[in-house]
Amino acid sequence: MQITTIGLDLAKNVFQVHAIDASENVVAGKQLKRSQMIAYFKGLPPCLIGMEACATSHYWARELAKLGHEVRLMPAKDVKAYLKRNKNDAADAEAICEAVRRPTMRFVRVKSAEQQGRLMQHRTRDLLLRQRTQLINAMRAHLAELGVVAAQGREGLSELLAIIADDQNFHMPVDARASLMVLAAQLQALQTLIGSIEKRIMAQHRSSEVSQRLETIPGIGPIGATTIAAVVTDPKAFKSGRDFAAWIGLVPQQVSTGGKQKLGPISKQGDRYLRRILVVGAHAVLRRAKQDPAKYPWITDLLARRPFKVVAVALANKMARIAWALLAKGGTYQPPRLVAA
Repeated sequence: MQITTIGLDLAKNVFQVHAIDASENVVAGKQLKRSQMIAYFKGLPPCLIGMEACATSHYWARELAKLGHEVRLMPAKDVKAYLKRNKNDAADAEAICEAVRRPTMRFVRVKSAEQQGRLMQHRTRDLLLRQRTQLINAMRAHLAELGVVAAQGREGLSELLAIIADDQNFHMPVDARASLMVLAAQLQALQTLIGSIEKRIMAQHRSSEVSQRLETIPGIGPIGATTIAAVVTDPKAFKSGRDFAAWIGLVPQQVSTGGKQKLGPISKQGDRYLRRILVVGAHAVLRRAKQDPAKYPWITDLLARRPFKVVAVALANKMARIAWALLAKGGTYQPPRLVAA
């Protein structure tokens, strides 16, 4: 009997296959080692393959698509509803095979290797920034134990680095200075690495027409523009800007029943890195709005009625909708005209 649909449970070394035919009869249920994957699917006629979206799913989706198969990726939380009783690899593969055939199932777009490479630059930069923050906090804590404190920000950090590098400061123990010098050297190395990655991101931004159009939106800079351009390769995958904002997780979480509408905090679904960039950009716009209220009447009116962070999330939601509109319809951001009182 010819296989028509396969549910594939991914893993590092051992993969589980659940295959059915056109009559929904189980044809195969077996385990495959990593070295057997390509050879097994190469011997099958083109069929529908379902997988949960995870770290390695995009790679396998590209490889299996080269063999002529139709590959669909699904969010793991949506597949869980089709899991019966106990959880194991065979049950997971069966649930994936059942879920991939549902007409209402939501699917994840397969990323290209180039798209994953561009996103890796942002992930690497984000990791190095967190490590830099850890080093700065460690130096401040160690120096505070010796009674040395400085102001927050770059000026305070420069003052602390000057104290660490001062060999004439005899009030600091030798062992303490040796340890702090190691942290200072590591911080300098991280600064160099972050600068090199940011140069590549800027070069990518200058060569991308889409990224430059997204930068015209207030609150979105080169980092945010290149991230959106890399994540959203096909804006038509979203029906509207609201769907895009909901995918990022910038809409209220709904817990309604019995006809009673109850909206809670934001859902925080989707890409948390992109959501954080939009919220941080919204904070920058709000700070400018406080300095020039006449230029941002909508934000000024909202700040008078709502807390600062609530307004920041609302503005990030609006930025996401505008970004989708520019991606789907083209053009650049045009600020609204101020209506005379």
